[in-house]
Amino acid sequence: MADHAKTAAGVLAGVGGESNVQSLVHCATRLRFVLKDESKADATALRATPGVITTAQAGGQYQVVIGNDVPDVYAAIQAQTKLGGGDGATDDGPKGNLFNRFIKMISAIFTPILWALAGTGLLKAFLAAAVTFGWMDATTTTYTILNALSDALINFLPLALAITAARYFKASEFTSFAIAGALVYPSITALTGAPDVTFFGIPVTMVSYVSSVIPVIIIVWLQSHAERFLLRVLPGAIRRFVTPMLVVLVAVPLVFVVIGPISALIGGGLASGIGWVFETVPWLGGAIMGGLWQVFVIFGLHWGLVPLFQLEYQTTGMILLIGPVFAAVLAQAAAVAGVLVRTRNKNLRSLAAPATLSGFLAGITEPAIYGINLPLKRPFAFGIVGGALGGAIIAMGGVFSTAFVVPSGLALPALLGNGNMVMLGIGLAAAVLVPFLLVVLVGFRDPTDDTAPAAVATDTVVLAPVDGSAVPLSEVPDAAFADGSLGKGVAIRPTSGAVYAPFDATVVAAFPTGHAVGLRGVDGVELLIHVGLDTVKLGGEHFALKVASGQQVKAGDLLLEFDGDAIERAGYDLITPVIVTNGDLYPDVADVASGPLSHGETLFRAVSVDAMTTAR
Repeated sequence: MADHAKTAAGVLAGVGGESNVQSLVHCATRLRFVLKDESKADATALRATPGVITTAQAGGQYQVVIGNDVPDVYAAIQAQTKLGGGDGATDDGPKGNLFNRFIKMISAIFTPILWALAGTGLLKAFLAAAVTFGWMDATTTTYTILNALSDALINFLPLALAITAARYFKASEFTSFAIAGALVYPSITALTGAPDVTFFGIPVTMVSYVSSVIPVIIIVWLQSHAERFLLRVLPGAIRRFVTPMLVVLVAVPLVFVVIGPISALIGGGLASGIGWVFETVPWLGGAIMGGLWQVFVIFGLHWGLVPLFQLEYQTTGMILLIGPVFAAVLAQAAAVAGVLVRTRNKNLRSLAAPATLSGFLAGITEPAIYGINLPLKRPFAFGIVGGALGGAIIAMGGVFSTAFVVPSGLALPALLGNGNMVMLGIGLAAAVLVPFLLVVLVGFRDPTDDTAPAAVATDTVVLAPVDGSAVPLSEVPDAAFADGSLGKGVAIRPTSGAVYAPFDATVVAAFPTGHAVGLRGVDGVELLIHVGLDTVKLGGEHFALKVASGQQVKAGDLLLEFDGDAIERAGYDLITPVIVTNGDLYPDVADVASGPLSHGETLFRAVSVDAMTTAR
């Protein structure tokens, strides 16, 4: 049976300790860390941790692949630390440039819902195919129910993003949900485009927030700052219920009065500008629509173009602007298809497969963009290139639609026979082939590209880190240590209050509470020195840590000091386990000491798996 606590401890040590973690979420198979300093993470040690499959770096995240047990390991990390669930460390790590910070934020916010987006998008694609090929009647109640199942998450996307954004910005999740709920409330949605909408006499331009992304993220970010301010200044007797009341009362109208009109103004300007370009230089208008449509979608600016589609249809009976959008959608789907072919990462491939199908068939590109193309950067850029080229060719052919449709592979019949079909074929081929080939041939930073071969393990002599008396682990009154499930080693009953490095090593985990230190030796052995049992509960009292994560130490260097008498008076057992935590590389110990010894004397020898194999 998997020891999730042991895996959690190894993972924490491998990423540089809790203090190096800015935020932590998990998906179906991975722990997704945002680290303050990725150079402190030790990929070799992480991959050697029992329960860890491999590691990857993508989209500003340091990903530790666990597999199906990831929820259990995540829970174990929460039990051992204050990470996860919105209680992560403060955001004081390196920021990077604005674009990378934006991608990191979007990736972290979308990660928890990607699989649901992929699954429902795939269902949407199958449903659209069923209607297109006449297998199902779109007027039946069966279709209505299935359409609701497949479309609900996209339709109410702001609600889901409110929760994940609240976790990212450390805001109240249900207050964020209340704000997002107001944005997509049926009676509010019905006011979209309505004239003479006011709020206490202030004119309001109502736009649709259905499926929107950026408005809810912006308002939750503002909410997080407002909450921290209000919780600090309001009296304790009322702050818990007055804070959400005030936040909702201010945030929702702020969206309607400020964010909505700004989006409408920018979107309207884009619509007017693109409409003029289409009239004067059609190929340029097609390139803009095909290349930047998905960017407009990310920022919610595409809604400003929808009225232009409708106006064009009402006045001419056709929609020229929508043709290049097919190129934009299919180009991003083709880019993720390229990722599917190129990647060597099984988990990335498993997400790319449904994202490719839903993108091509139903035009649902959210899983592709937010889960793969945008975090990997190059596929998204290649999709823009392909979409721009395809859109320009389609516009030059005067291709139009006679109905307002969601651009997708299954909606292509809306374009057939309308304009130059040869140019349509060339444009669609360019939109698909260019990004696909660029991704496959030029490539991207595959999460497996930085996977280094595991170091060959050699036996390591571990010196006693503290003065005392060595006893078998079985005598430790804690089952996890006593049965060796956390690793093999020896325990010491200290007679002094100083802990020294048992070999030349890197400090991979310097626990803020000072009660334990994790080391990685030059030969690859991982060692945990844990002073006392349950001493983490002391919160650092009676301990003085002398090293920091990432620090290089030599055998005999001082790691920490502690007041043994005070710890025992507080009711804690001072017995100190010294254990090897990467048991897959060092499965056994030998030459184990017993009885009195001083620090610097041989405690045991960590036996490597390579040495055991050679012995056989």
